Order: sequence, then structure tokens, then C-alpha cells
Amino acid sequence: MKYIYTILFILMSLVASSQTLLLFGGMDHDIFLGCINCNGYSDNSVWNEYSTYGNSNNSESIWNEYGDYGSEYSDYSPWNPYANYPPVVVDRGGNFYGYLTVNKYNPKRATIKLALIMCKYHEDIKDNVSEWADELF
Repeated sequence: MKYIYTILFILMSLVASSQTLLLFGGMDHDIFLGCINCNGYSDNSVWNEYSTYGNSNNSESIWNEYGDYGSEYSDYSPWNPYANYPPVVVDRGGNFYGYLTVNKYNPKRATIKLALIMCKYHEDIKDNVSEWADELF
């Protein structure tokens, strides 16, 4: 019986890790901000610096330090610890994984490893998106 539970746990972990994780921002979380666990070649990836969501000059990129979704002062940015509306992390089925936020005290902060890495190293990542993508994927 213990063996069956172990196998089920491993299978559930594999399924959870294979979910495409999407980022949505804005007051109503209706603005698509990209995929956080897609590789650096995907058009929707926050790790593709040539895409809408990975380009630090695009207004809908979390790496744009002057945009609503990347500024450390914006109410919609994951990098503002006081943001009232940080982006949400969800899968394609709409399952909520938490908020992408540097606010360690937010009880609904996303705790998946990739989200925590993004929050911890976001300043370095925004300057080296493709290098980080190569390391992570």
C-alpha cells in the first residue's frame, strides 16, 4: 500500500510540474502577461526577450522597469512589495497557484520554486533574461 501511495505522489508531482503556468495582471487580473515556465523560445514566454512578454521595453512585460507590470512602484507589479494587485499565477484550467510578488508576507504568495527564484533575482533577470532562460530551461 505504501508503494502505491509513493507512485501516486510521484505521478501527481509530474503532472503538477508539467502544467503551463500563466501570469495575469491588472486590477481584475485580465491582462495576459506571459507564461512563466515556458522556455525562452516560446512566443508567450516571459523568458523570450524577443517576445511581447519577455522584452524589457514592452508595456506588458514584467521586466519593463518603467511599465505598470514591472515597476517597483506600480500597484500591479510583482516587484512592488506593497502592490495591491500583483499578478496571479494560474494554469490553463484557471487553477490558482498564488500571486507573483516579492511580498514575503502575502499569505497567497506563489510558493512554486520558479516564482520564488523570479522574485529573489528579478533585478538581475531583467538585465539578462535570455541568460537566465538558458540556465533555468
